[in-house]
Amino acid sequence: MKILLTGGSGFIGRNLGAALAAKGHIVLTASRGNGFNFAHMLTENEWLPHLQGVDAVINSVGIIGECRDQRFDTLHTHAPVALFRACRLAGVRRLVQISALGADETAFSPYHLSKKAADDYLRSLDIEWFVLRPSLIYGRGGKSADLFMRLSALPVIPVVDDGQQILQPVHISDVVATVMRALVAPEGRKTLDIVSTEVISFSDWLEKNREVQGLGPARILQIPHALAMACVYVGRYFSPILQPDNLRMLKIGYWADPRPVEHFLGRALLHSAPALFFADASSFGSAS
Repeated sequence: MKILLTGGSGFIGRNLGAALAAKGHIVLTASRGNGFNFAHMLTENEWLPHLQGVDAVINSVGIIGECRDQRFDTLHTHAPVALFRACRLAGVRRLVQISALGADETAFSPYHLSKKAADDYLRSLDIEWFVLRPSLIYGRGGKSADLFMRLSALPVIPVVDDGQQILQPVHISDVVATVMRALVAPEGRKTLDIVSTEVISFSDWLEKNREVQGLGPARILQIPHALAMACVYVGRYFSPILQPDNLRMLKIGYWADPRPVEHFLGRALLHSAPALFFADASSFGSAS
């Protein structure tokens, strides 16, 4: 197939691009690195020239924090909606939208609400679509994965409140495998949460990140939510990941039923074995 992949220079996009090329697909990568500025791709006419002969589109554009011209409403809603409209006009037969776990009726943050707005618009179209909502993604080269590695390597590991917020981490290869399956599945129009059966607390997840680095046990420092919030208000100027809304999302925790995605793939999702923390999707062939 001829596939337009947006966000091709990001963590998910890089892994997807490699898997698609390994399967022999023709991949057109749209990212800032090759001249695509999503802040300016806000109409169908901006997208239509890039959709000639395209069979499928995968939108993997996403930011975890806003900065300068990178805004949630522009990159997560307005540009994708323009792309979806253009796909319909161009006759693209399949469209895969990579959203986020929590972009549903419970959404409250600008991050999740902007994702949900695009998801809802796509679901209204008469096109073969998939909306995929991954949980926390880990694996080699992920920004959030790298942050957790650095955090867990500290002599004293800070957690918010008691650190018992619930996570269902997924490896990048499972995300890629789900996208690859969505491209060829006989029926579309599905929304799938990509979560593993492994349910783990935030504190235990950090300890696991520490263990895979060969480090011994560390003391856990419990930080009250109010103090942690004050810290991220300062930290956001140094890292886009350190945002108040991200802390609020962590406090709530997100979980979902893994059975639908496992049924879709025809197998169980991976558990977090030590080697997976240092592996990308290419370690599993084409992740199909």
